[in-house]
Amino acid sequence: MAISLRSRWVFLPLILALGAVTLYFLRLSIAHEAQPHPEDVHPPEPPKGPFYKNLADRKIAPPLPEYFPLAAKANSRSDLPPVPSWNQPPKEHVPETTRLYIGFTRFWPLLQQAVVSYIAAGWPPEDIYVVENTGTMNANKRGLLTIQNPFYLDYHRLTSLLGVNVITTPSLQTFAQLQNFYLSEAINNNLTYYFWSHMDVAVHSHEDREPFKSLYMHAVDVIRETQKPDYLVDEQGNKQEWGIQFFAYDWLSLVNVKTFADLGGWDTMVGYYGTDCDMYSRLSMNNLAQPVQDAGMVYDVTTSLEDLEILFRRRPKTTKAETRDTSDREAGSYNSTIPSPSKSYLESTEEDERGGEGFKKLAATLEQIQQDKRDDKYRNSWQLRQNGGEGEPYYYDPDGFEKALQMTIEVGTKINEEKWGHKGCDIKQAGLKEGDQWRVDHDHSFD
Repeated sequence: MAISLRSRWVFLPLILALGAVTLYFLRLSIAHEAQPHPEDVHPPEPPKGPFYKNLADRKIAPPLPEYFPLAAKANSRSDLPPVPSWNQPPKEHVPETTRLYIGFTRFWPLLQQAVVSYIAAGWPPEDIYVVENTGTMNANKRGLLTIQNPFYLDYHRLTSLLGVNVITTPSLQTFAQLQNFYLSEAINNNLTYYFWSHMDVAVHSHEDREPFKSLYMHAVDVIRETQKPDYLVDEQGNKQEWGIQFFAYDWLSLVNVKTFADLGGWDTMVGYYGTDCDMYSRLSMNNLAQPVQDAGMVYDVTTSLEDLEILFRRRPKTTKAETRDTSDREAGSYNSTIPSPSKSYLESTEEDERGGEGFKKLAATLEQIQQDKRDDKYRNSWQLRQNGGEGEPYYYDPDGFEKALQMTIEVGTKINEEKWGHKGCDIKQAGLKEGDQWRVDHDHSFD
C-alpha cells in the first residue's frame, strides 16, 4: 500500500527525536567510559617536607665573660674575699631557721651575682639553697654543659667554693610548680617558715643607716617579730595570721608554711604571670596579712656587675705616702690589681669604709642596672643572652624554648582570667571572694 507524501512528514519528527535521544545516550556512555575510576585518581603530589627555617642569620652569642675572676682562680673558700666585718653573721648560728631558696633556670651570671650578694650581705652560705630547675638532670653536677648553654651553672663553684647547697628538680617546672616545690621542701623538713628570692636580684645592707644591722640580721629580726605573742593583735585582742612578708615585693620574701599549705599552695594551672596575683589575692581574701618589711636594698637587675669582688667591699691598701683616688672607677668595674687570690690578696687589700664612697658608687651602679631593666621593653631580655649548647645533654633549642615559654605564659594568663572571670591583678578589688573560682562569668574587664 502506497504511503502518501503527507503521511511521510508525520514520521519525520519521530525519527529526529529518536536520533537525538540515541545521540544523547551515546555521548553519555562515551563520557562515562572516559571518566577514570575513583581508585585511579591521584591528586597532585604536595611539596615534600620538612620545610626548614632560614637560620642563616642566627648567630651564636659570644662567650660570656668571667664576672668573678677571684673565684675562677680560687682553690678553696679561703681564697675568696671575706664577708665585710659589719655583715658577718654570728659565729654561732641564730636559733631561728633561715633557709633561703633561690630558683634557677637560665643565665648563670645573674644567679651567681644573687648568691654572692646574699653571702656578702651576711647570709650564711649553708642556709642558701639554689634550686636548679633546668631540666638537665645531673648534667651540671657532672660538668657536662658549657657556659654558652642557657641552662649552665657552675655546680663546683656554688657548692665547694661558695659553700651553698644545690637541689635539682626532677624535671623543668613552671614558676608556680617551683613555688610548690619550695613549700613541699619546707613541709618535708618541718619548717614553719622559709625565705625565697628571685635569681635576678642583687642585694646589700643599708650601710649608711644607724644603728646598723646587716640585711641578714634585719631578716632575722622579722622572724622574731612574727613570733611575738602580740604580733598582729588589734586593740580588741583579735589576732590576725600572716601569709607572707614582702621585702621589695616578692624579690625577697618570708613565707608562712601553714597558711600557704592551708590555701592549697600555688595554682599550677597558672604557670607564670598571674599566678602571683592569684596567690596573693587568695591570701587577702582569707584575711591573711602580707606585711611589707625592709631588711636592705634588693635590686631587680638584668645584668651582672663586671666584677663581683666589689660586693665584698675591699680596696687596695694605701700607704701614708699615697693619696687614694678612685674617682675614675665605676663600682661595677672595680678590679683588684692583685694577680691571684692568695694570702697576698688580703695583705694587699683592706676593708673599705662602711657607707663610704665605695658603697655609694656600688649602690648607684646597681640602681642604674635596675633602671635599665625598667626601661627595657622586654624586661627579661637577659634570658636570651645564651644560645649555645647544641649537642650537649638535654639540649633544647634556645629559640624554641623561648617561644614555647611565651605560649605557656599566655595560656596560663587566660586560665587565670577564666578562673576569676576577670582580667587583671585586682581580683579582690573587683569584688571577688574565696569560693568564686570557676563559678563566675566574665565581668566588664573583658569588654
